[in-house]
Amino acid sequence: MNLKIADLYDLSHTKAADYLKGFEFPWEALSGISDLIIEIGKNLPAEEYDNPSENVWIAKDATVFATAYIGAPCIIGHKTEVRQCAFIRGSALVGDNCVVGNSTELKNVIIFDSVQVPHYNYVGDSILGYKSHMGAGSITSNVKSDKLPVVIKNEGEEIVTGRKKIGAMLGDYVEVGCNSVLNPGTVIGRNSNVYPTSCVRGVIPENSIYKAQGNIVTKQ
Repeated sequence: MNLKIADLYDLSHTKAADYLKGFEFPWEALSGISDLIIEIGKNLPAEEYDNPSENVWIAKDATVFATAYIGAPCIIGHKTEVRQCAFIRGSALVGDNCVVGNSTELKNVIIFDSVQVPHYNYVGDSILGYKSHMGAGSITSNVKSDKLPVVIKNEGEEIVTGRKKIGAMLGDYVEVGCNSVLNPGTVIGRNSNVYPTSCVRGVIPENSIYKAQGNIVTKQ
């Protein structure tokens, strides 16, 4: 249910499309993001992308505020806005027409086109689908408190990933309410909404509204 890349994402909205087609589940793609960015970056047209430092490529029509930090490897897509004091630690593939907001931190992520993480967000070891949006202060928690490998929990099924760090996998058009925490290994299906101040874990079906743990309703 909603776990496979094909279930979650329209791959026509990311430069990582060919790469992601090589995996069944999205968290399997997290290990190779850095190498992927470097490979894609080498082939980006110089007339469209600046290369201000090694393994950093920024579209010439993107807006990057002077106080933003962009670590390598990183690609910032066309018409994307990286606002004041954003902290991109590296291994970030950011699509076209995105917003990376003030004091937002990114690390080891694939951000599809038209995604907004606009205010005080932390997104690590995660994949955010087309037109997904994280409300102010919402974060992906990517490491369990006991530091053990993340287990994806789905209706009684447990998928052992073997990975210590997995944030959240957001399908296309997901809306996450303000000040929500997406616990390690959270997967949210396409077109679903999460209420503000939620503490989310496990798999949320597509076309759902998450109100609280155990209170998930289907959109009408």
